[in-house]
Amino acid sequence: MGLIVAITLVDINTPATIPFGPFLVAAPAIAASFAGPGETAMIGALAVAAQVLLSHVQGGVMTSPHQVQLGALVVISALVTVLRYATDRHLRRLSLVRSVAVAAQEVLLRPLPGRVGPLCIASVYHAAQEEAQIGGDLYAAVRVEGATRLVIGDVRGKGLSAVGDASVLIGAFRGSAYCNLSLPGVAAHLGNAVYWNWIHSGEDSQETWESFVTALVLDVYDESCVAGMVNCGHPPPLLVHGTEITTLEATDPAPPLGLDMVSECDFTAGMFYFEDGDLLLLYTDGVTEARDSTGTFYPLPARLAAWKGSTAQSLVRYLQADLLQHVGGRINDDVAIVAITRAATIPGAHQRRTAR
Repeated sequence: MGLIVAITLVDINTPATIPFGPFLVAAPAIAASFAGPGETAMIGALAVAAQVLLSHVQGGVMTSPHQVQLGALVVISALVTVLRYATDRHLRRLSLVRSVAVAAQEVLLRPLPGRVGPLCIASVYHAAQEEAQIGGDLYAAVRVEGATRLVIGDVRGKGLSAVGDASVLIGAFRGSAYCNLSLPGVAAHLGNAVYWNWIHSGEDSQETWESFVTALVLDVYDESCVAGMVNCGHPPPLLVHGTEITTLEATDPAPPLGLDMVSECDFTAGMFYFEDGDLLLLYTDGVTEARDSTGTFYPLPARLAAWKGSTAQSLVRYLQADLLQHVGGRINDDVAIVAITRAATIPGAHQRRTAR
């Protein structure tokens, strides 16, 4: 509005040989960049009215130069109004798609609760695909008798196919909670679920037959200072006990899930101490395989040793920011990080660790 008034006053007070009326087209063009289609149309109409006024003052609306200017202004005002309407419609659709994506993430990959039994849990997820809320990495936690059971995994591949495979495994994991399965039993159940899904998917491609899922399944017991683990080709967790950082390598590692039908006897659960004050870090290979501009992998154990915080939440925030800084702000693979601390003291835990 102010621009239209200014251009009109300048044009009226300058010689007719120096026309400023054509600059009126800037008003609807600028309005379209921030206003809605209704406001843009109104600004365009005011600009046309100002052009008619200038034409009348400077010799009449019916002269050829003024008719050309007026016609061009009407056409351009109409075009920018239509474009603004189309842009708003596209943005509304995009907002709807994003809201559906967020809803899908909450259904498929629910945020881990901050407190489960005696555990404090914090997590962060970063999908590699732009505008995606979920990718091929996954995590979940359920309560089973006397323990909290967690899974973290990584589906080979990216995109929608990886999202579908991740949803199958998460659904199988949650659905197994009431079955009272052992750790090897739940690993076999997950492996058979994803293998059955691939076999019956109707797709007969090399990518389907080469698909697999690396996964780590944990049981953290409520009344014991030990935890159980089955590792199926997944990066080993890191245990922080005081100033000591230990890589929990599986004594009897299993292959990734989904390669074939399996049974409970194909898996062996390993045990490790997890006491009050300890911190357990689970992650996917998107963390350790992230490279900086020189091709250097992210040094997770060293960066974990440099962390000065004390809570699971502060750790995942620290690692997320540090990882983004390492890669220059863009992560090229899905990333999942889960940090776990025990919130309740277990009597005699220190003595049991010392006795080991």
